Amino acid sequence: MKKFTRSAAFLLLCVWLLPAKVFAKELIPVGQVVGLELRDDTVTIAAFDEHLGAAAKAAGVSVGDQIISIDGSAIRSSQDVRRALERSDGTVDVAVLRGGAKKNYQLTPEITASGPKLGLYLRQGVTGIGTVTYYDPDTKAFGTLGHGVNDSDGKLLQMVQGYAYNASVLTVRPGRAGDPGQLMGTVDAQSPIGILSANTDRGVFGTSEVGWRGETVTVASSDEVKTGPAVIRSTVSDNTVREYSVEILKIYPKSRQNGRNLLLRVTDPALLEVTGGIVQGMSGSPILQNGKLIGAVTHVLVNDPTTGYGIFIENMLDAAA
Repeated sequence: MKKFTRSAAFLLLCVWLLPAKVFAKELIPVGQVVGLELRDDTVTIAAFDEHLGAAAKAAGVSVGDQIISIDGSAIRSSQDVRRALERSDGTVDVAVLRGGAKKNYQLTPEITASGPKLGLYLRQGVTGIGTVTYYDPDTKAFGTLGHGVNDSDGKLLQMVQGYAYNASVLTVRPGRAGDPGQLMGTVDAQSPIGILSANTDRGVFGTSEVGWRGETVTVASSDEVKTGPAVIRSTVSDNTVREYSVEILKIYPKSRQNGRNLLLRVTDPALLEVTGGIVQGMSGSPILQNGKLIGAVTHVLVNDPTTGYGIFIENMLDAAA
């Protein structure tokens, strides 16, 4: 009995000492802007066609309304809208959700060469621009943003389908105290370059056969990260990835799961001149220190655009697994 007890204790000790997770040793820190399309099962009115949408607009339908049914049929995609209109006999009962309240409208589709139309531009889910943090050339996996994408209610969007596209920066609206800036760009939505697989509170993840080129670097553990000089990789002009100097001011515990593991300040004069610091669209910019990938930019302080937060790359890879 004593011999068995000792063996069991030894086995338990061995299990305890095994690492909880094995990360990729080498990844490409990218820093390239990317277009992201995350679709859920909601369909929202994004805009009106100038001519075909005039009747719906006059009837009281508004941008931002979520279409929940047409003639009693539930709407979960733009294809559902098209099919419902094709079944209509001249008028349709459109139910929408606005500010938590349900509203109904009787609308008459316009008959066109491509079928009946209400003149509404629809949005399914959320689209926007972010920055690719890393790419694994072996597995074709990539991560971006370092934080999740929320729906219109401020909750993590329950993605059912998603795509990544090539994107370009056209101009930059610099950040100012109380007014976060933004990368203004264009997305080539004709052909996806990647498929999104997960939207988490620590980043958006997917795979890309096309991928991004560059030299791989070692992934740092959270306990290797120190306060002091570092660099970020971002695309803010000429669609060229460049490195910019930052300073890590404070380090928070790895257990902090809100994308705020690092407090950093932009110190690079060139980046400060163009953007004023950290702006929307730079989320996901990889952070490197001592030649290792340590994390990604996630947030900007609204009252001080030169300062923001970053997430440990360990936490991103945890969420990607």
